[in-house]
Amino acid sequence: MYQLLIMVLIVEGIMAFLLVVKIGPFRDLVMKVIDQLKTGKGPEITVKTIVGVMSLILASSVYNFLWIQNKNVKHGTLTPMDQVLVRTHLLDSSLIAFSLFLWFIIYRLHHYLTKMCGLKTKAQFCKEEVEKLQLKIKEKEEKASKERRLLNEEVSKLKENLKKIKLESEEKDKLVLAAESDVAALQKQSNDLLLEYDRLLEDNQILQSQNLGYR
Repeated sequence: MYQLLIMVLIVEGIMAFLLVVKIGPFRDLVMKVIDQLKTGKGPEITVKTIVGVMSLILASSVYNFLWIQNKNVKHGTLTPMDQVLVRTHLLDSSLIAFSLFLWFIIYRLHHYLTKMCGLKTKAQFCKEEVEKLQLKIKEKEEKASKERRLLNEEVSKLKENLKKIKLESEEKDKLVLAAESDVAALQKQSNDLLLEYDRLLEDNQILQSQNLGYR
């Protein structure tokens, strides 16, 4: 039985080591084996049965060890047979307890590694989603920059057109002012001509009256 327990401990130690340290594809192989043991109906029942039997053996060994210790307390000394039994039960208890402890460690390592794989998958999915969103944002930014550039070009064109319109308006205002000044000058000349015409009419009338007087 000791050889069997030692073999179980060695196998469990190797499995725990491979779960903790990733060496090639061995971790995945151990994970698949434990998955089969946990998910398969037959293997799961077998494992539970073995664990239950080992727990009963452990309880029995501990009980016998305590019973011999109580016997020693009552009688004061241990016989050589009791000493052999104590060592035997102590060795059995230690090996079984360590084996169960290692199996518990392997079970929890498998549980946490499975969770970690799920989290890695989710993290990879989230990373891909983030990359997709970043690409969309980048495309939108590029599109917005193009639209902004087009709008800036249109604004610059409108500013140039506005400057041209302002210059044309200023030139037209100057022309209007020049035309108004010309009109004012023509009106002044016209008024002067009218005054001169009136004066000439008066002179003509005076001359006509003098001419009549001479006649």
